[in-house]
Amino acid sequence: MHTPLATESLPADKPALYSQLARQLASLVAEERDWIANTANCAALLFQTLPDINWAGFYFLKGEDLVLGPFQGRPACVRIGPGRGVCGAAVVQQRTMLVPNVEEFPGHIACDSASRSEIVIPLSVNQNVIGVLDVDSPALGRFDDDDAAGLEEIVRVLLAASDVE
Repeated sequence: MHTPLATESLPADKPALYSQLARQLASLVAEERDWIANTANCAALLFQTLPDINWAGFYFLKGEDLVLGPFQGRPACVRIGPGRGVCGAAVVQQRTMLVPNVEEFPGHIACDSASRSEIVIPLSVNQNVIGVLDVDSPALGRFDDDDAAGLEEIVRVLLAASDVE
């Protein structure tokens, strides 16, 4: 578990925090269109800023599998088969998956045994899912609807600023 950036003054409420993060991400990616560079900076920004998380990163759809992309945190599963785990479910269902307790999620893939809750946001371009943003926490029930709305906005900013491969 890490602590957020000490140099940042984080807003007390989640919508304000995510609004600030969306502005910071927009600034980070304003001069860059490269998909890998932008997802790498996005993962770092989320990992360094969001409190009580232990992993933030991306998986990209390659054929039928999700393949690990830029991330921050402990080493992760490299390849996730179709429909497997929370990430695979988000792709199949084409919706944000909010899991308060990963041990209660059927088929959960435990890449980091410290993770207790997870949120996964699909990355969609022209109504096609091309990957996911995955964020894990060592705390049960860490993520809620405010996190879902905030991270969905982060994904919109990222996709709009990038030339997706």
